[in-house]
Amino acid sequence: MSKRQGTTSEDRPELVVAQENLVPVDRSPSLMTGIPGSRMFEIKEALAVFRKHHPGRAEFDASQGDGGASLPGVPRELLEEAHRLQLEHGTGYDKPFGTQLFREAVVEDYWRLDAATGWGPTNVIACQGGRDALAKAYDAVLFLGHRRRGDFVVTSRVPWISYNWGPYAVGANVMLAPGKEDDAWTMTPEAIEACVEAADRLDGRKVALLVITSPDNPTGRSMSLDDQLALARTALSKGIPYVLFDWIYHRVTDEEAHDLNQFLMALEPEQRERCIILDGITKSLGASNIRNCHLVASEKVVKFIQSRASHAVIPSFHSQAVAIAAYRKGFDEAAAPIVEPTNASRKVLGDFLQKKGIRHILGKGYYAFLDVGPWMDNAGIKDGGDMGSILAERFGVAVVPGAYFSIFGNRWIRFSYALKPETTAAAANRLWEGLDSLS
Repeated sequence: MSKRQGTTSEDRPELVVAQENLVPVDRSPSLMTGIPGSRMFEIKEALAVFRKHHPGRAEFDASQGDGGASLPGVPRELLEEAHRLQLEHGTGYDKPFGTQLFREAVVEDYWRLDAATGWGPTNVIACQGGRDALAKAYDAVLFLGHRRRGDFVVTSRVPWISYNWGPYAVGANVMLAPGKEDDAWTMTPEAIEACVEAADRLDGRKVALLVITSPDNPTGRSMSLDDQLALARTALSKGIPYVLFDWIYHRVTDEEAHDLNQFLMALEPEQRERCIILDGITKSLGASNIRNCHLVASEKVVKFIQSRASHAVIPSFHSQAVAIAAYRKGFDEAAAPIVEPTNASRKVLGDFLQKKGIRHILGKGYYAFLDVGPWMDNAGIKDGGDMGSILAERFGVAVVPGAYFSIFGNRWIRFSYALKPETTAAAANRLWEGLDSLS
């Protein structure tokens, strides 16, 4: 029997969700500015200009801490153990949170989480590097916090480049907190309160997330756990639903790394539920191109991200296997080929900067932020990007102009000392050669 066209369910378009749950139509894509590509990947190209005009002369890449390039990458024995784990594990699909093996290694071997915190393996989700983790975290806080887009993610005054644009790409705006240059743009409780008030004046918007980084990228500024806790408590008390702690550099230190047990136990249980901790191996293990990171958060946040990840990015097992191998070995020992020379370089660079009288910020991690404003003034240079080009093309030392991070860093440069101490010393001397010529 024939069917009449237009009368059967097979002939009707069907909605996946009920009409009342449809995403509202909005014009935000037509109003948003274009997101620029990160210029970080262009910096090394300037060294090619120097190489052309100065063949055979030493050049220095002090722009990034690139495991496998500026310092040794992941030790071979860890890669071999990761390969063994991969062979044992196979190549079938894993869970959107990663694997149970990874979760247990993070909790038991890396953080050594105390059961008294109330957190365990179900509070961990594996991610394919820091950018993947952040994108997932932004999405979660928008939906689980004030439950709307267009609110603000608050960062420091001079943030990592991708903190300017990562939130914006998923529908959050970004606000740079007040901060004084002479204080290394350190965020304060008063600055957080000012951001909440400023957001409200912009069409009644709210702050969806506060980001705290320590050690900081790009400035290298470091904060004690007590200071970080004070900021978090202020944020939560002012109605900011979530605080994200970016600790990706915290193992690169000659002091104690952050203690997650101490941190969690200093918070009330309901406050813990609003905190998200980001960490991974891309920096401290020299695993730049392996792309492994993890988030530790409430089960509510983890389950939300896990559900979304099942339709998006599921982390590769190999990246987890490298982390598992390092965590089982004992992370201090595993990361020593990166951490030890970097710590030695930090002292070399600190002594050099003091001797030359260059104003600087030098905490932990592996970045120093240097004030080159006086030399820019002497040479009539207004744009920090031009300063970076001059140092790379004429003098063969690649750094990152502070202007790439925000306008407030225009007169500064980021200098990576994730190098062997002797290389750091040589790069610093070449930097001074360039600055001195501009005098």
